[in-house]
Amino acid sequence: MKHIYIIRHGETELNRQGIVQGRGINSDLNDTGRAQAEAFYQKYKDIPFDKIYTSDLKRTWQTVQKFIDSGLPWERLSGLDELAWGIWEGKPNSEEARDAFREMLKSWEDGDYTAHFEGGESVQDVYERLKQPMEVLSTRHEEETVLLCMHGRAMRVFLCLLLDKPLSEMTEFPHQNTVLYKMGFEEGKFTVLEFNSAVHLDGLVIG
Repeated sequence: MKHIYIIRHGETELNRQGIVQGRGINSDLNDTGRAQAEAFYQKYKDIPFDKIYTSDLKRTWQTVQKFIDSGLPWERLSGLDELAWGIWEGKPNSEEARDAFREMLKSWEDGDYTAHFEGGESVQDVYERLKQPMEVLSTRHEEETVLLCMHGRAMRVFLCLLLDKPLSEMTEFPHQNTVLYKMGFEEGKFTVLEFNSAVHLDGLVIG
């Protein structure tokens, strides 16, 4: 069985402020994010990873930088990028913004997966581009243990894709910063081995 460790990136300052970054804002980890990344590294540094995959956004590779620095092969896949929130990326967490997001989430809950903000992507768009990373994971059999770092909304969509679940179930996957979903891949089928694990954050004191 192939093992795939899928984690969300560590915290950024915009995460802390409740501001969406999406695909268009390439922010750095903050101190909390770096502490989360370090905690994850300390917990999982002895896993014999064959390969690291990240999105094209630096907050993902900053999260797994110590694994990269240890000499592990690393590849960026743009398909793993976060959903593009268009005109709302980087905007203050205002009542207007919250209303806009509530409306969008309601559209998705109602089954309109092509709904998107101006200049942005729909969850259907993200689902389609995630098929390429899924193909990579499915066909590179020599990579038996893989670490993959990505983004919250995209991660939810990816888990639906891997598990052949409808997008209506994407809300079933919680995703705090650096949370882990450990997946198995065997005989063409993905399964969840660890769900929403944050054991590496136990006892982490920030600041």
